[in-house]
Amino acid sequence: MLLGVKAVIAKSFERIYCSNLVGMGIIPLCFKPGEDAETLGLTGHERYTIDLPSRVSDIKPGQDVTVITDSGKSFNCTGRFDTEVELAYFDHGGILHYVIRNLINAKH
Repeated sequence: MLLGVKAVIAKSFERIYCSNLVGMGIIPLCFKPGEDAETLGLTGHERYTIDLPSRVSDIKPGQDVTVITDSGKSFNCTGRFDTEVELAYFDHGGILHYVIRNLINAKH
């Protein structure tokens, strides 16, 4: 993961940016319509807990995800895993890990 970044929350993403984040093992999340950091009173200095299912197989493309800040604020975001392939990449920690594991498994 890039410099310890595990998730990015934004108002919206172009499709390619979501794919790039997932490819690096980072969770792309979108605020719900009408919400953003300002309306939710977020400063960016909070620590966030993202309530994802413990098994990647239980995550569905476009599902809602609860985010809780260290100050107790709670809000929902939409997970921007748009395909099952992206979920497979995420499950492996990114596309590089996915490809390497497949190469290793193919040799056995």
